[in-house]
Amino acid sequence: MKYRTIGTDPKTRREVSVLALGTMHFGTTTDEATSFAILDRYAQAGGTFIDTADNYAFWIGGTQGGESEELLGRWRRSRGIGDEIVIATKLGARPLAPGTSYTDNAEGLSARVIRESAERSRDRLGMARLDLLYAHIEDPRVPLAETVEGFAALVSEGTVGLLGVSNHWTWRVERARALAAAAGLPGYEVLQYQHSYLRPRTDLPGQLSPDGNQSAAGGDLLSYLRAEPGLVMVAYSPLLKGGYARRDKLDAPEFAEYDHPGTPARLSALREVAADVGATVNQVVLAWLIGGQPPIIPLVGASSVAQLDENLAAADLELTADQRARLDAAR
Repeated sequence: MKYRTIGTDPKTRREVSVLALGTMHFGTTTDEATSFAILDRYAQAGGTFIDTADNYAFWIGGTQGGESEELLGRWRRSRGIGDEIVIATKLGARPLAPGTSYTDNAEGLSARVIRESAERSRDRLGMARLDLLYAHIEDPRVPLAETVEGFAALVSEGTVGLLGVSNHWTWRVERARALAAAAGLPGYEVLQYQHSYLRPRTDLPGQLSPDGNQSAAGGDLLSYLRAEPGLVMVAYSPLLKGGYARRDKLDAPEFAEYDHPGTPARLSALREVAADVGATVNQVVLAWLIGGQPPIIPLVGASSVAQLDENLAAADLELTADQRARLDAAR
């Protein structure tokens, strides 16, 4: 396993594995025994960066979420896990009532919600301090300064380490960080967006989450990352929910944004490089992200240990300059 640093302040920065593990369905569609086996294998392989959210997975059982955090709390206690594993969670998109959705009934990002939601997450996870806390989705109803100050207060109190942001428009991220910097407050240092090797069309609503937030990393966000080397991006759904391994999945309506002439060319380049290095297409995608400019931390999900093992092998896969150039040049 390889590692990199997230955060710039010596008091809060952490070393994390270059491959993060997503636990969205742990405790719901992925049962506890399987979830524990995946978590154990990830930790055994040197994985140290686990991702969840306070609303996972409300859509499964008509709840408000929290099942994933609760399972992680049970795993941490049963295994004696401490600071060696970095746990990232998110708040702001938890439905206000069971059976509703965050798209029209989210808790949001007021100072009160930030404080109360973070406390609930700490309780479910069994952590005195959250290692990394994200603003999950935008909340245009709340002044940005209130959100910035609400998150910063938790860092100052020592109940949160690093701050992150997910699914926000790039200009909103920059504005929030500028407000924090001007006030001498800690700001967002980790960004989480959907990103992969295949390029989505930009003229379709596929780049937006259901509530209209920016969910896919576009050229503006990647340019922003290159200009701000202190920022780190975590890419969710890097393997397009199995779309690389099963082409029929890419033909589904939810992947309509990849239906353009550039996709076959990039898939062809991907298969050629995978054959060259003796790896799976999924492993090449993950290695391309990890070793790119800017380097990205892929956030992978797994429903079995076998799936996880395939992903873990990508952490040590080194693409040559020629292979990377072939992948980048495919149009």
